[in-house]
Amino acid sequence: MSSIRNVYLDHAATTYLDSRVRAAMEPYWEIEYGNPSGLYRTGRRAKDALEHARTTIAHILNAYPDEIIFTGGGSEALNLGILGAMKMHNGKGRHVITTKIEHHAVLHACEALAKDGCDVTYLDVDEDGCVRPDDVRKAIRPDTVLVAVMYANNEIGTVEPIADIAKGIKDYRSESANVKLGITEKTLFFLTDACQAAGALDLDVKKLGVDMLAINASKIYGPKGVGCLYVRRGVRIAPLIYGGGQERSLRSGTENVPGIIGFAEALRVAHEEKESENERLTELRDYFIGRLFAEIPKVVLNGHPTKRLPNNINVSVLDIEGEAVILYLDSHGIAIATGSACTSTTLDPSHVILALGRPYEYAHGSLRFTLGRRTTKEDLDYVMTVLPEVVSKLRAISPVRMEVGQQEVSHPEAFAGQGSRVKVHGKNYK
Repeated sequence: MSSIRNVYLDHAATTYLDSRVRAAMEPYWEIEYGNPSGLYRTGRRAKDALEHARTTIAHILNAYPDEIIFTGGGSEALNLGILGAMKMHNGKGRHVITTKIEHHAVLHACEALAKDGCDVTYLDVDEDGCVRPDDVRKAIRPDTVLVAVMYANNEIGTVEPIADIAKGIKDYRSESANVKLGITEKTLFFLTDACQAAGALDLDVKKLGVDMLAINASKIYGPKGVGCLYVRRGVRIAPLIYGGGQERSLRSGTENVPGIIGFAEALRVAHEEKESENERLTELRDYFIGRLFAEIPKVVLNGHPTKRLPNNINVSVLDIEGEAVILYLDSHGIAIATGSACTSTTLDPSHVILALGRPYEYAHGSLRFTLGRRTTKEDLDYVMTVLPEVVSKLRAISPVRMEVGQQEVSHPEAFAGQGSRVKVHGKNYK
């Protein structure tokens, strides 16, 4: 057996702390430890650092500093945007529009709203995971308060047409104003989850046309437990946490100054290095996809073949269980993820893979490889010295036998245009 090499390919889950980020945070643990709400000198210095971080993030988002609300992470930011908007505007309407492929922070918040009497529309996506802007536009009703569509999917990497969706919402507002329905940019809002998009895609909120946008630090080589919600001026939401009135009274509690400093530095670095890193990761991504399809039979690419994050590879390897692959690879020092278990506490198949119209076997055999700053071609080559043998072993003991069209798939282009059919236990799936 070849020597074990540590290869981390789960950057969509979390990233390590960049040394530049750690250096920026260091003074705020022990030296500049003040409470930003304090009126004395130590507190004012902490406040100044906090506001400088807010300005840095606002500049990258092309927003005003007072539109940035710091939170305890991406999930909290999404909950604040969704629940806060519905709580503030429930007298106007009780309808929310989202998609079937959102992160659970969005889906579970919508489930909570549904239990409270709200009506939630879950939009389908196409077989590449793309949301159709026309579907969003057609789903809007006079009582719709919020549309929530993610910018880039955390599992399959598909990038959604956020600006086109925003234009459809804007057009609806204009049409509604003409018929005197009273629907304006202050009563119908568009939120996007940009946690996976940060560092890879343009976060200009003016170009995107969104009213709220959530990002977090742990996906961009920053500290865990800190994020923010952009809330456009004129958008009114209710707080979820009450207390001292910090963050424009939308998120009370003493701010995590070291975390926020690190968050801003992480976003700054990611923004500055985005172009070169995207080019490098895209080349590695496509190289690895090519090797997967050339060396492992019966592999299917999940997500859009080109409109996807530069670091994301999600494939279904037929006739295996994803969890078993993870354990085998882990014994060789390789860390990846699977769609079979969306969290560590459930074995439910990935809701994202199922939303593509794939059968359960696809979800149970899905593997996600997400590359990062330290990923090298040698790392990917090492994975390919281990993975084909692991797949062969698991297939030898698997009771599942799936047919992919008339022959095994040897390259991702076979599924790029879709139309191929898969037969499982006599049933056809497209």
